[in-house]
Amino acid sequence: MRILTILAVLLIGAAAVGVATATYTVSETQSALVLRFGDPVRVINEVGDEDPGLQFKLPWEEVLHFDKRNVEFDMTPRQIQAGDQERLEVDAFLRYRVIDPLRFFQTVRTESGAQLRLATITEDALRAVVGSIPSQEVISGQRAALMDRVEAAVASAVLRADLGIEVIDVRILRADLPDDVEERVFQRMRSEREQQASLIRAEGEEQAREIRAGADREATVILANARAEADRIRGDGDAQRNRIYAAAYGQDPEFFAFYRSMIAYETALRDGTPIVVPPDSEFFEYFRFRDGSSANN
Repeated sequence: MRILTILAVLLIGAAAVGVATATYTVSETQSALVLRFGDPVRVINEVGDEDPGLQFKLPWEEVLHFDKRNVEFDMTPRQIQAGDQERLEVDAFLRYRVIDPLRFFQTVRTESGAQLRLATITEDALRAVVGSIPSQEVISGQRAALMDRVEAAVASAVLRADLGIEVIDVRILRADLPDDVEERVFQRMRSEREQQASLIRAEGEEQAREIRAGADREATVILANARAEADRIRGDGDAQRNRIYAAAYGQDPEFFAFYRSMIAYETALRDGTPIVVPPDSEFFEYFRFRDGSSANN
């Protein structure tokens, strides 16, 4: 009886081991590749043929699991030469997912092998894209357009290599000058900006001189025209005044002579103005008679 108990226990243990070695579980987020003596024989729960859950295999078969979700791979920062021969330190990462476990296993075997291959492809794309534009545009230019070009280059290279991988996204986290060249490049950029500013100031001063010269010429012409117009108006006024005087003189010559003398007296006889003339001078002829008549009357 004791022997039967021992045999039963052994049989139960062997059955448990057999079940454990003949079954495996594939989750919804995984694909599984079944290997027989190292050779792939079937894929379980791959993209487009979902069949997760409990699965069966032969005891001598091996099962490799692959994550179907997006995997983020942060690359090691690398120094890359830009189009103007300046070295940049570029830090990038990419996201990918396994879409063909069989091809993935045949080309890169493991996730570390895939990331090593992706690092090489991404670095080549970065060198090609960054090397075609100046460093200033990489640092402060159209970063989104730059990343789109890198992503397109990486996705195209991965597709050509047929790695069983789909590239989801490529992003540049940082693109800066190395410390040993940052100060030199900064001084060069500052010198270029100062030269540009000097050129702009010189052009501005030249334009200011031209504007001032034009304004001076215009002011001179305006003043000359104004003086000419004033002289013309003054001449017309004098002529009109003379005509009025002549008309008035023609009506009463005696009164006109008297009026002209009064104006001359007002102009000449200011306070404290000495006048030396002979007593019989014609200038004072209206002072000789109390009734204001001249010597001619």
